[in-house]
Amino acid sequence: MKRKQFIQTIITGVAGMSTLSSLKRFTDELQLQEKPMPILFVGHGSPTNAIEDNEFTQRWKAIAKEIPQPQAVLIISAHWLTKGTHVTAMPQPKTIHDFGGFSKELFEVQYPAPGDPALAKDIASLVTSTNVGMDHDWGLDHGAWSIVHQMYPGANIPTLQFSIDYHKPASYHYELAKELRALRKKGVLILASGNMVHNLRIMRIKSFDDINKEFGFDWALEMNDIFKQKIMAGDHQALVNYKSLHKAAELAIPTPDHYYPLLYTLGLQDKKDQPSFFNDKAVAGSITMTSVKMVEG
Repeated sequence: MKRKQFIQTIITGVAGMSTLSSLKRFTDELQLQEKPMPILFVGHGSPTNAIEDNEFTQRWKAIAKEIPQPQAVLIISAHWLTKGTHVTAMPQPKTIHDFGGFSKELFEVQYPAPGDPALAKDIASLVTSTNVGMDHDWGLDHGAWSIVHQMYPGANIPTLQFSIDYHKPASYHYELAKELRALRKKGVLILASGNMVHNLRIMRIKSFDDINKEFGFDWALEMNDIFKQKIMAGDHQALVNYKSLHKAAELAIPTPDHYYPLLYTLGLQDKKDQPSFFNDKAVAGSITMTSVKMVEG
């Protein structure tokens, strides 16, 4: 073998070892946990919660201290709706300011958490029911970073997003979530971000200052109670078939984008997981901040 060929062989071999090492990291470095990570469904509400110190954000911070420090965070946000299913696979996801009309201060927020391309590949490999695309364009939308900015302000935990295929029915998302359960035993916090009751068209506010004002229309409070009752009873099929729950379901869920993340939380639930609620309040009339924590009992 000529010297040039020999050197090229060594370089190729080292590169191959590096690639194999990256692909093995999920198996080797993210060791199995004695207990699976909790699951969170977080009612994210207004983007301003990213920079406010209020009862909702204080609870987010408290939750971060109550649960084990995650090895990585995978977020299913109501604000990443796609055709097909994708996971962010870039080493440094950008902070997306996907809103308008808010203060300059909010637009200046950056959340420079690293991504994890190797973990993205591992996540895709867990899913067999559909092809999971590697996304290099999206980043972290406000349904994601507004929460983790408060929970993990150091931005030092790898953070990825998993998209919502908006062309699929509720049952698809519930079943797909089950294929991600193994991540919980590897220290990955799966955080679903949306709102159980979410109807922006009929909010009762005079300005953005009123957006966190505690108030719920009667139908919103009734639907919120129904959701909680079904979650506590483990009646997942009723929640998947949400349109049949109550006549007010159409008001509570005029579009399912903010509701679908809850179905991922339910699909991830194991038999030993006990649900509890936090931030259980309605704001602006037609939004509930009610959030769910699933922890193995």
